[in-house]
Amino acid sequence: MNIIWLGHGSFRIEIEDQVLLIDPWLTGNPMMPDEHHAEALEGVTQILITHGHFDHTQDLAMVAEKTGAPVAGMVELMGYFENQGVKNTIGFNKGGTIKCGKVAVSMVPASHSSSVDGDAGPIYMGAEIGFMICGEDHMIYVSGDTGLMADMEWMAGYYKPDIGILSAGGHYTMDMAQAVYASKKYFDFKTVIPAHYKTFPALEQSAQALIDGLPGVKVIEPEVMKAISI
Repeated sequence: MNIIWLGHGSFRIEIEDQVLLIDPWLTGNPMMPDEHHAEALEGVTQILITHGHFDHTQDLAMVAEKTGAPVAGMVELMGYFENQGVKNTIGFNKGGTIKCGKVAVSMVPASHSSSVDGDAGPIYMGAEIGFMICGEDHMIYVSGDTGLMADMEWMAGYYKPDIGILSAGGHYTMDMAQAVYASKKYFDFKTVIPAHYKTFPALEQSAQALIDGLPGVKVIEPEVMKAISI
């Protein structure tokens, strides 16, 4: 398995027979050099979207067209993008699981908000969510944009993720200290990868607090387009 950070909250996960693209934001992403866009999209088989904000969906139509990959996410959000011309959408909801080849993707709650820009202001797009991704004898928790929430207790108990990709930049999501708290109180991660940080000045710029706070857990600060092999 290769987990590849595309900057901010965007990831490419090469797992089993799939290449999953999560919340692909390439255009205007200050962490993602233009020369790596084609590489990031090569061979993509499935696109997964956690919520509607621009830094997660701005490039969705372009990426879906270039890759030809189906797009899955919250049913209302998928309905909106289908009406915008995005083809091959899969709308499902919290508690649901879809199969992507040999990989199972389950939708789980998050605590955030979800909207797209409209002429008269934000258009709300159903609930914000995260994913549990099962393959290669691992369970990956992709938190999406979220704050701390009590739902993490049952999610950890039921899915038992060993890898956590956690939004931890603060301001809009958990910060590093809160990600430490969640990891200790609810989860039993073997590997943690922080996300949604460094991008803007308002966000945390280092994951050192996460590293220091989780002794015994392999905390990996990702580098853009550098594969983390597990």
